[in-house]
Amino acid sequence: MTDTLTRQIQTRAHELGFELVGIIPAEQSQTIQRYRQWIESGYAGKMGYLERHLPLKEDTRRLLEETKSIISLAMNYYTLDTPKTLAEDPSRGQISRYAWGDDYHDVIRERLLLLVEFIKDTAETEFKSRVFVDSGPILEREYAQKANLGWIGKNTNLINWRSGSWYFLAEVLVSIELETETQPFRGSCGTCTKCIEACPTDAIIEPNLLDSRLCISYLTIELKDSIPKELRPEIGNLIFGCDICQEVCPWNSKASPTTEPAFQPRDGNLAPELLNLINMTQSEFSKKYKGSPIKRAKRRGFLRNVIVAIGNWRSRAAVPALKKALTDDEPLIRGHAAWALGQIGGENAEQALETQLVCENDSEVISEIQDALQVTADRRGNLWH
Repeated sequence: MTDTLTRQIQTRAHELGFELVGIIPAEQSQTIQRYRQWIESGYAGKMGYLERHLPLKEDTRRLLEETKSIISLAMNYYTLDTPKTLAEDPSRGQISRYAWGDDYHDVIRERLLLLVEFIKDTAETEFKSRVFVDSGPILEREYAQKANLGWIGKNTNLINWRSGSWYFLAEVLVSIELETETQPFRGSCGTCTKCIEACPTDAIIEPNLLDSRLCISYLTIELKDSIPKELRPEIGNLIFGCDICQEVCPWNSKASPTTEPAFQPRDGNLAPELLNLINMTQSEFSKKYKGSPIKRAKRRGFLRNVIVAIGNWRSRAAVPALKKALTDDEPLIRGHAAWALGQIGGENAEQALETQLVCENDSEVISEIQDALQVTADRRGNLWH
């Protein structure tokens, strides 16, 4: 019965849009010690929840005591490539491909619940289950690799030998002992180091070891504070996440576009103009990114990112918008606006900084303004010599 049920589950999962499906028995994590060392080394940055959840990640049976099998799934989100003229235009922002469409958490969780309903209707026994989609304390890449969905590459992404790494991962824990398929493991990164070489911030410090504190995805999404000044120029025009290590991966040349409508780019998410984003109000942000992964950064974090990209653009056409941002209610936005004005320089930028310095009461913002004024003064001094 379990063999038949396993095949029926796989068939139904494919029908629900999961391109890759594998089933493994529940067991203790074999990578938990390496993961613990990664956290203890500080590579998780300010993602304190990862350490808090560490005990739960040791064994899926801590999430569901009765777990007998883990159904590991992957859904393709590759859609299209940003036209080169747009991608390289510094007046436009780049959003990570996974966030172009609807929030994958909502889309996939709905499909997982449908899969559980199917198993309930098909199985000849009562069972318990839990579903996860990049949101629970589970080492999903480890289980996906064990289930032969792919291997964990040097960029720490799961890579499939047929279709690359543009995948969302998900899991269903069930209290049924399902048949598991043990196919020969295929694929590897070999001697390729393209992802390591391409990372602008050198976040991949060695193969399969990522320092989140340097990762642009962490800096623009997970980090809630100021982006370190020394890293801001390396971010370029990336305003939410980063796909560079996947874009350069040779295995992704095999990627086929998804047919899932929910992951197609929403209007305005494909290389948006930075000046159309910088002065969004809270209500405008909430309306624009309702049901989108971008809402995770919140308005303050997203506009912080937009402003860094504008600072890297260095166009004086942005000064009026930055001047307005310099008086925003959020100190995080004001501080980064000051930095951006310092990068652009010029009389109008300096005047805006000096005017705000007089009335600014946040110590961090004051420091940002003073540093920005120093940058403009140094630049002016260099012109005279």
